[in-house]
Formats: sequence, C-alpha cells, structure tokens
Amino acid sequence: MALVLPSRLNIAEEFLSRLAREHPHRIAILGEPAAVRYRDLDDAANRCGNALRQQGCEPGDRVLLMLPDSPEFIAAFFGAAKIGAIAVPVNPHARAADYEHYLSDCGARFAIVHFAALAEFTTAESSPALESIVVVGAADREHTTIGKQFQGQAISWEKWQGNASANLEAHPTGSGDPAFILYTSGSGGTPKGAVHRHRDMLVCSESYAHGVLGLRPNDITFSVSKLFFAYGLGNGMYFPFSVGASTVLLPDRPKPEAVASLVARHRPTVFFSVPTFYAALLRDAESGLPIDFSSVRLAVSAGEALPAEILERFRRKFDIEILDGIGSTEMLHIFLSNRPGSARGGSCGIEVPNYEVKILDDAGEPVASADIGNLWVKGASAFAGYWEKPELTARTKIGEWVVTGDKFFRDAAGSYHYCGRADDMMKISGLWVSPGEVENALLAHPAVAEAAVVGHADAVGFLRVVAYVVLREGTERTETAREIQQWLRGRLVSYKCPQEIHFLDELPKTVTGKIQRFRLRETRAR
Repeated sequence: MALVLPSRLNIAEEFLSRLAREHPHRIAILGEPAAVRYRDLDDAANRCGNALRQQGCEPGDRVLLMLPDSPEFIAAFFGAAKIGAIAVPVNPHARAADYEHYLSDCGARFAIVHFAALAEFTTAESSPALESIVVVGAADREHTTIGKQFQGQAISWEKWQGNASANLEAHPTGSGDPAFILYTSGSGGTPKGAVHRHRDMLVCSESYAHGVLGLRPNDITFSVSKLFFAYGLGNGMYFPFSVGASTVLLPDRPKPEAVASLVARHRPTVFFSVPTFYAALLRDAESGLPIDFSSVRLAVSAGEALPAEILERFRRKFDIEILDGIGSTEMLHIFLSNRPGSARGGSCGIEVPNYEVKILDDAGEPVASADIGNLWVKGASAFAGYWEKPELTARTKIGEWVVTGDKFFRDAAGSYHYCGRADDMMKISGLWVSPGEVENALLAHPAVAEAAVVGHADAVGFLRVVAYVVLREGTERTETAREIQQWLRGRLVSYKCPQEIHFLDELPKTVTGKIQRFRLRETRAR
C-alpha cells in the first residue's frame, strides 16, 4: 500500500475531532469507570486545549501527563496536540527520581497529574520551567497544596477545564511538526525522550493497524500495555480511533483477574499484551482462573520476543494464535510482524507494509542468510530524534535508517528471528548465544514460570551463561537447579546451557513488562 501523507496534519483533528463529527454518538471508550462517546471525548479535549491556552501554553511547549489510562489522559493528550503543544505522557506510578528526570529533561511548563501520583511527584526536585500543575481525581477539593519547591498551588481538573469552551480550531500543524514525546522503557538504562511527529500515528495506523490487523469500526480493542508506552498508545487509543472503533481502558495495574473480568464484560475482539503477561494469564488459567477469550479474533504480542512455548500453550488453551511482532519507541509501533493465520513460534514474522529492514555486521556490511547481525529499520514513523540529545540521535539514526540495537537473523523463508539486545548477546567459546533461545528452553520445563538469561564473567574473566528463574507456584527449590540443568542438556548444545541457575521470587522488569537484564548483570541473586 502506498502512503499518502498530507502536508498539513493535526493528530487531534485526524484521530478524534473527525470521528466526533462523523459518528458523534458512537462509543469511543469502554471500561472503567463509564462509557464515553466520541463527541463527549472531543469536547473534553477541546476544553483542555482552551484551558492550556488560557494559561499561556504556546505551540511547542511541553505538557507532562502523569495519568492512568482514562478519558482524562486521552483528552489531555489530544487537547495539547490540538493547540500545537507537545504532549509528554509518562508512567503515573513512577518514583520521584523518575519525575525529576522527566521534568528536567523535557522542560515541561505544564503538568497534569493524577491525585494518586501527586505525593510522589511533589517530592521530586522541581524544574524551573514548570509553571502550572493540574490535578485529576481531586474533584472534592478546590485546590491541593503541594511541596515548597513548587511555587503556588495545584488546581483541580474540574475547575481548570470546567469553564473552558468546547469549541476549538486545530492549530495548523504540519505533518512533520513535533506532536509528542515518548520515553523509552528503561530496559537498558536511563529513559530517553523520542520526539514523534503528527504524521507518525497516521503511518502506523495505515501500515500496521489497517495493513496487518485489518481493524474495522465494529472492533473493540483492549491493551494490557498502558497508554504512556508507545505500544499501548497505538493499541488503546489511536488504532481504534483511526477507524471509529471502541477501546477498553483499565486505569489500574493489570492483573489476570481484573483483565479476565473486563474481557468477559466488554468482549474485546482484538487483544494486545506482552509476553510476560501472556505467561501470567496462562499460569492462572491453568490453575483454574476462568478466562473467556471467545470474543477475541486477534491476539497481539510485542515489547519483547514471545517465547515459542508460550505461543503454543496459549494456542492449545484458548484456540487463539498470538501474532508476535517487534517495534520500538523510536519507530512508534510494530514494524515486523507475523500475519493472521500463519503465526510461527520463535519468529517475529516479516516486514509490515511501508517498512524496510536490513541485518548488518559490526562493520556495516550485510550478513549472510541465517547469520546473526544488527537490525536496522526504515519507515516514515521513525522518530525525529531524542529530545535535546543530538549526539545520541546521530548514533541511532543514520540517514533514514534507525539502528535498533537488536540482534536478528533471517531464515530461508524470509522470517526474522529476534536473538536479543546487542548488550544481551553472549559469546561463549567464540560462539554466539541468544538469551531468548535459552529462556525458551527453560520455559518448556514444567517447574519454570519465568526465566531470564544473562552473561556473568567468572574470576578469570570468561563469560558464563547464568539463568534466573521464577518457579511455578508449589514447586520446591530443593535439587531443582541440578534437575533443570540436566534436563536442558538434552535440548541445548553444551555451551548454551546455563552453568548457574538462581531462583528469584520475581524478575526485575520495567512497567511495560520488559525484563531488565542489565539489573541481573549488575547484581547476582542472593
């Protein structure tokens, strides 16, 4: 499919106001706490845009959003974009140090914070640029006193936007103008702010949501991944809105019981999650939790490679194939994906329409077929750059190509296989070891619920394969490590088998579900 990108484009107009005019009474949001129509959501976004303008917000100003998945998140996001400001959604469950980083890094003049996050937010060191704080979820209080480092008081959401007009013309933004900043997940260290343009949502919608998933107006999407995360922002907001469909929102942290309840109540047709949550759903379903996926026509996984073992067990349990794909914050959404009806375990599939990828060695030369190399990707949704980090941008974005930092190989059938982050790959006795391959073998063991594999240097300096394992409930640790090691020797060549296995109650993860292997490399399990 050929992409046609208009020179003038405003995402609030394209993904919300247009739908509000065409289908004012259609339900945009299902889920907690109540259904919201497109017209009402557009009115709320317009009020937010007008309220920001009244406070002096100008095109290009950053608006920090610390909100759970909710109508307020979507209204604030599109309200900022509609006046040409730059929305910056971040994790509403972060810590003070994280908020200090976001504030100082993006220089936001305005912050919209949920009341549940306010105490943590106000212990952060304030940025001199910050002028205004709006608090969502504090309707019963006219003002909320905040820390001394923040001058003045925070105003409640209701008071702030209650008297603002619901009529708002979109700022004449170009499709290449900055629209929002998304921070990387932190799976590899300090989050970086990737700047995305107004056109990027349109590119991802046309290429993946329409071109691969075939989203339609009668679909209902439900994303376990949250809206502040690049993957969740598409799944739960602009993908369904691109066709006038409905989305199910869950403001709270996802847990299998809550997700099962919402799936039963709202009957989503397209379900998005990450590998670790699919594994959690399986564990609970196999332990007796009733989960009804009969309404789901498509299940999608991204954020990290989906182990083949999880795909097969999910297919057997629910008779649904999971479409595994890979995307990134820098590319905004998925650019390699399996296709409905032909999902293959252990494969990320092939290129999404309008994207190109290549696999190069460390010298920048193409690798031979089936050889492991560095994945580069090209597509019109690529980020404009990291916010105020030109040197890092130059290392990551080379011409039209984005260096993903992922190791991949391409098989004879043309499918791409994820081998791990470049920093995660291990060379043992001169041979590459993919943590994903070892982890998938571990997950096939009946005692293993979750696994992560990293390299640790021994006393001499040689790299050793070390596994960190979360056992299934009820499994005794006594002698289990030795049993698992013996079991793996029948499934992996010797140099890939972990020389050490440590047991943890839980693996370190980002809020988006990615395993933080760098933390395991830094500190051995005690």
